[in-house]
Amino acid sequence: MDLSGLILAEPLEDCALNQPTRTRIGGKMSQYPDLANKVVLVTGAGHGIGQALADRFAEQGALVAVNDIDPDAALTTTARIAEGGGSAIAVPFDVSDSQQVSDGFSRVEANWGHVEVLMNNAGMVGPMLHFFEADETWWRRILDVNLTGHFLCCHRAAPAMARAGTGVIINMSSGGATRAHRSFTAYDASKGGIEAFTRALALDLGPYGIRVNALMPGSIDTSGLDVEERSLRGENVPMGRIGEPFDMTGPALFLASEESNYVTGDILKVDGGMLAQQRSAMVDIMPPSDFPEVGDL
Repeated sequence: MDLSGLILAEPLEDCALNQPTRTRIGGKMSQYPDLANKVVLVTGAGHGIGQALADRFAEQGALVAVNDIDPDAALTTTARIAEGGGSAIAVPFDVSDSQQVSDGFSRVEANWGHVEVLMNNAGMVGPMLHFFEADETWWRRILDVNLTGHFLCCHRAAPAMARAGTGVIINMSSGGATRAHRSFTAYDASKGGIEAFTRALALDLGPYGIRVNALMPGSIDTSGLDVEERSLRGENVPMGRIGEPFDMTGPALFLASEESNYVTGDILKVDGGMLAQQRSAMVDIMPPSDFPEVGDL
């Protein structure tokens, strides 16, 4: 086969991040019109993936409740959506605090009615600690936010969904759920728990018309890495680049929409093919040379 005329994907810095053209709020017809006027709560939406998700749901005409533990960050995302012609309210709370969760949902219900789509995005990655440097406080905080936070939000949202006979819950996993990162024992354990929780919850809630799925992001740039670092991390990704927060939004819309009405209990990888290969991508940032010395234990 003659491949001499084949043109490979352009390098990241030359192809505008390889992103599709974005339809802004109030612009072209929605891609998923059934999401219009749906009440959608996105946790951890003050920045990164959560902010991109909130923006994209608003573009579909959804009524977006923007959560973040940082009130200012939640207000910033809410203002972005409002400026684009979308509908949003800020509902800041700590997802690991059951009373704050309940109060936050009550505010959404007072404005728009019950949450119809719950996008559980809030989570903690670090601090990064080797197991010998870790303590119980570190372990509990990450598990409380990442795993218990998912439970509390689902537990608050599901009864109203069940009464309505329909609802969607989308959780946020990670490659660490099935592989592992050095010095991320708590994080990886929490994400493994989220995947097990997603499957079990799908079985419990399916008879009530509630679908439960999860997204598994790959290496997503949520902090604005420089071109050199982005290139380095993208070298071992089959798609040739690391991901953008926007890359997570299309799969989320699909899982939230009627297009996926027979999909539940699934974990959808959005990783550019990272986990389809044998070689490891550039994700570990603590080499064994940085591990604690035995004499220091």
